[in-house]
Amino acid sequence: MPTRIGIVMDHVSGINPEKDTSLALMLAAQDAGATLYHMVIDDLAVESGKAFAIAQEITVFDTLENWFTLKPPQKIALGELDIIIMRKDPPVDKRFIHACYILEQAEKDGAFVTNAPASLVSLNEKIFATHFPDLCPPTLITANKKMLREFFDAHGKIIIKPLDSMGGDGVFMLDQGDVNFDVVWETQSQRGTYPMIAQAFLPSITEGDRRVVIINGKPFDHVMVRTPKPGSIRGNMAAGGDYAIRPINDMERKIAERVGPTLMERGVIFSGIDIIGDRLIEINITSPTGLRQISKGCGENVSALVMQAMLEARV
Repeated sequence: MPTRIGIVMDHVSGINPEKDTSLALMLAAQDAGATLYHMVIDDLAVESGKAFAIAQEITVFDTLENWFTLKPPQKIALGELDIIIMRKDPPVDKRFIHACYILEQAEKDGAFVTNAPASLVSLNEKIFATHFPDLCPPTLITANKKMLREFFDAHGKIIIKPLDSMGGDGVFMLDQGDVNFDVVWETQSQRGTYPMIAQAFLPSITEGDRRVVIINGKPFDHVMVRTPKPGSIRGNMAAGGDYAIRPINDMERKIAERVGPTLMERGVIFSGIDIIGDRLIEINITSPTGLRQISKGCGENVSALVMQAMLEARV
């Protein structure tokens, strides 16, 4: 019987097929002979103590148009799937967290869910990096205006980001004398009611930030270097940055090998860490991206390696 794999994601009709990592993973699973089921988080349910979904069997194609077909919706017991891949993009809001709770029930029912839903809930991608403080730039997580001001004055130039977003969304740079400090604090902290993350500015961002893919606790041997467009501090491709692929260097490998064992302990098979200069910035575990770009740049199907790791972990 073919392996049955469910994928929870934003609807497949809204992705960019040229770049989308979820599509790349589905193609790899399909190449391995799996039957695929597409779900969005609102399709998930619990009934009489069992996890279910209104899912659609999906066939995917490696094309820029008409990249999928969906069969009619059907109610399926999630515990009867072999693997469920959670790939819903941030924000990690109430809907996301509630979906993870349902996927924890699916685990109890017998499905293998990756990345582990308990870790998706408990390991915020930006806060998780601070579990390795010697690898990070000076960092503050707070909603308190006075603490933020003191951190700003101590470091002179800082980056402020929301804790629950992605793709460079909501990133601000503040330099001494900037008249926008108050409004950035008001916006990001919702006037002191929600924490944000602030980090000392790293001038080496002009050389790009690097995405290192970690599979089963081990770094892949090529990285994606994302460089900001002129006049920007954001290397994220969603924010207009450019990229190049090159072999991993010793420093990047050393950082990844520090983080890898913790990822394995927490049930995170596929992640992407972000490095600026020699500093760890984020540990992306919700819906890491970059597989299609890295695969194209190095000539190896990285998505197939990720899928192989998921299949082996299921056994």
